[in-house]
Amino acid sequence: MQVLIVESDPALGALWQRHMQRQGMAVRVETSQSGAASALGARRFDVIILDLMLDQGSALAVSDLASYRHPDTRVIFVTNSAFFSDGSIFAISKNACAFLQSDTPPEDLTAMVEHYGRFA
Repeated sequence: MQVLIVESDPALGALWQRHMQRQGMAVRVETSQSGAASALGARRFDVIILDLMLDQGSALAVSDLASYRHPDTRVIFVTNSAFFSDGSIFAISKNACAFLQSDTPPEDLTAMVEHYGRFA
């Protein structure tokens, strides 16, 4: 399974990456919209874990690009804020499959990636 993590906090992205790699997933970590765009141009990912509040760029632009280039790619949005807590992200991003807090335990996030990656 191919996973792209787009997370502004490199330490958090690396933590998630290690958990997923232990489950046999190929994981690439990017910290910005431009890095994510380059990754999406290079290959297809089954699941993207996407920080909703990127420090550099727009998460919605990344989601839109993924939807355009790879329509079957699922996006799990993560955030440490209450923004979009009403579920409106599912109306804005057609490839959104989950919306989680950034402090979700890595093993739970990995299980969600495994689940949604099966449908990609």
